[in-house]
Amino acid sequence: MIYCRPYAPQGKGKLERWHRTLRDQFLSEIDERLIADLDDLNARLWAWIEQVYHQTVHGGLDGLTPLARYQRDLSRIRTLGAKAATLDALFYHRTERFVRKDGTVSYLGTRFEVPYELSGKTVCLVVDAQAARVVGVESEAGESLGAVTPLDKLANVNRQRRKPEPPQGDMAVPVPPKGPRKGHNLVELAHAQYYGRGSVDAGVKACVSQG
Repeated sequence: MIYCRPYAPQGKGKLERWHRTLRDQFLSEIDERLIADLDDLNARLWAWIEQVYHQTVHGGLDGLTPLARYQRDLSRIRTLGAKAATLDALFYHRTERFVRKDGTVSYLGTRFEVPYELSGKTVCLVVDAQAARVVGVESEAGESLGAVTPLDKLANVNRQRRKPEPPQGDMAVPVPPKGPRKGHNLVELAHAQYYGRGSVDAGVKACVSQG
């Protein structure tokens, strides 16, 4: 959105001309005695636009009425189709925030909770600027990282913390229990898991027979 400089009507001529026409032809003619509420006013405004404004030749349209000029380009107009449902999302803002250790971020003085796995990372909050609300969190590449909810301080104290799970395909080596080790060698256990031998015993026996 690009804003015009204040007190510079030459930068917004079409808009200024519309207000002049509205004052001269609509507001000056309306009978206030017939207006009981806003619905009455709006009904008369739309009637004037459709029956008078759109049907009157406009000096800036080469002798055409606004309706005729619009209809000239009807063949070029395409409907939004499925995009209509996501139109608002095209105007969402993105703002960077650092996720605190408790899995929260701040926006306009309000704290929000994001997935705890994002703690210590910089993310982009997806913001509906018109409604002044946060709708989600994304990576810098635009990938959705989860939902955002207003912070519940009491619930956050008891919030279950968990570390990020390792990527799929990486086999984590189990940590041996404290005290004397029982059972198979940890190296052979990792070897059997990595090569998918099916059972730990099979991997251990194979290594023993080779020795």
